[in-house]
Amino acid sequence: MKELEKIRRNQELLDAIDWDMTPEEAVRLYLEWGNNWARGNYVIRSKDDVAYYFVINTWKEKPVIYLIRRNSEEAEELAAIELPEQIRSRFLEENGNTRGVYALSGAVKRWLKKELGQM
Repeated sequence: MKELEKIRRNQELLDAIDWDMTPEEAVRLYLEWGNNWARGNYVIRSKDDVAYYFVINTWKEKPVIYLIRRNSEEAEELAAIELPEQIRSRFLEENGNTRGVYALSGAVKRWLKKELGQM
């Protein structure tokens, strides 16, 4: 898994990853600036504010993990990571075959953190 190795070797990127960011929270923070005062204490002030986080995208035949870099202007996919069969099956068992974009959780999050040396 070449993508995992590239991320694993980039300590600055690893340090910047927000493991708790969800797709919904990223939209709220970076695209709906007016809501930011109502929750939490993290406020986006400019396009220089950036978040790095993972999502699980199920729009393709098999779920794929994407590393996302988001600011107020765009969301860029930095890496696409295939799930091993066992982890993919577990994810589908827990979430069904509903198409969408999901936050990392459970077995997928544990597997990815372990693969990236973050546990």
